[in-house]
Amino acid sequence: MHKTQDLIAEIKRLEAELLLEIQKQEETFFYKTKGRKIVFDEATVTKQKSEATGMIAYLLDVPILNFLTFPIIWFGIFPAMFMDLVVSLYHSICFRVYGIPLVKRSDYIVIDRHSLRYLNVIERLNCIYCGYFNGLMAYVQEISARTEQYWCPIKHARKLTSMHKHYHKFVAFGDYENYQNKLVKIRKDFEGLQAKPEKKKHKPT
Repeated sequence: MHKTQDLIAEIKRLEAELLLEIQKQEETFFYKTKGRKIVFDEATVTKQKSEATGMIAYLLDVPILNFLTFPIIWFGIFPAMFMDLVVSLYHSICFRVYGIPLVKRSDYIVIDRHSLRYLNVIERLNCIYCGYFNGLMAYVQEISARTEQYWCPIKHARKLTSMHKHYHKFVAFGDYENYQNKLVKIRKDFEGLQAKPEKKKHKPT
């Protein structure tokens, strides 16, 4: 167990180091982040615009088979938005009932690549879609992971190709002796996550 905890701590340290390294790119590519807004200096914007591929040239360069797949790709926006609605509704209501900390949506769904002026309109639109769809998958996975921790914190018998960050807390498959004893503790073990918002108390006038 100690080795597992040490490995998890090392992974978190490396993730923090990677994030710091990525943030250093702000200086390399002359941009600053102000809240959700990405700001480039004027000279960089001018240079970026000069590097953008024209619409006609871009469309002529797209392989015909790729072009024909566009409707299939973009049709996915409808089930994605429906899933977003259903999962967000479940998350907003049920997590408050269960006492599970809420998932901050903006930590997962990040849309900012449309600020890059060396992308043409189609490329920027594609980047918006990719940012939304992949962010949505991460957002939904975190909600489902916290749900699994609450309702079924048991590890699988079969080997997984990937696992979410809460999986290491789960009870071993077949460990019936510890399951009931640890279940209550595991359900409350959301240390380090954003606490669910508290209702504001109105001061007496």
